[in-house]
Amino acid sequence: MIEARHLRVLRTVAVTGSFSAAGRELGCTQPAVSQQMKALEASVGTPLLVRNGRAMRLTEAGEALVRHATGILAGLTAAEEEVAAIAGLRAGRVRLVSFPSGSSTLVPTALAALRAAHPGTRVSLEEAEPPQSVEMLRAGDCDIALAFRYEAAADDPQEWDDLVVRPLLTDRLVALVPERHRLARAEAVAIGELAREPWIAGCPRCRGRLVEVCESAGFTPRIDFATDDYPAVVGLVGAGLGVAVLPQLAIESVRPRGARTVTLEPAVRREVVALTLPDLARVPAVAATLDRLARAAGRTPAPR
Repeated sequence: MIEARHLRVLRTVAVTGSFSAAGRELGCTQPAVSQQMKALEASVGTPLLVRNGRAMRLTEAGEALVRHATGILAGLTAAEEEVAAIAGLRAGRVRLVSFPSGSSTLVPTALAALRAAHPGTRVSLEEAEPPQSVEMLRAGDCDIALAFRYEAAADDPQEWDDLVVRPLLTDRLVALVPERHRLARAEAVAIGELAREPWIAGCPRCRGRLVEVCESAGFTPRIDFATDDYPAVVGLVGAGLGVAVLPQLAIESVRPRGARTVTLEPAVRREVVALTLPDLARVPAVAATLDRLARAAGRTPAPR
């Protein structure tokens, strides 16, 4: 097997013309240079250098190997510099997938801070709800997935056991009612008080949790509209077309015109996390992005 260190010595001998001169250039002894050249010749199975008076001359095989060595060593040097840049966060790429309310609240603050601290690190963003985002992470289509799951829900408690889980925040759901609704001025509302209302539902996972909570309160919600677009949910409620239950994060990024938020009792919460694979968690750019997401979550306004 040809070793890079032997190629460096061979190229230096070819440039300087002798073992002793190569040793001075490389900071080692003449016998050490001679020993490495013998090891290289044993690896390739043919002489690479012949003595010509006091100088060393390359054989035909030696000339061929030096020609290739130049490109090989240049490539190794470039690779070492690139890896060092990534390790030092002077470069790097992170593929982030987030659910929409996370994209509009946590992600902008986190990525702005990351760019200010490490301008060479590039982050791409794609939107997907869990469990699709988690499947993308496991399939290698992203490096970090922002995800959530509801407390006391029927989700598999082991669904993230193979992943690195970075807790970010606990997001409480709030009721959203038209501003002229009979409960618009209430301090809190029990979900059973909305049993006879038409409902506007959100994303599939949120929709499923809404049905579970309503059924635990003794009724099945009449869902007139369903949309993954949180501003559309707010707009439909503001127009007086129904009521909704939304995560607090979703409200933070939308101006609820014509609608009011009311504390929901009993409390329904979801755990918001950043997920990555164990090997990816050791990549400096991924670790830095996780840290910035955690800091952004700490600055996100608490549920009202």
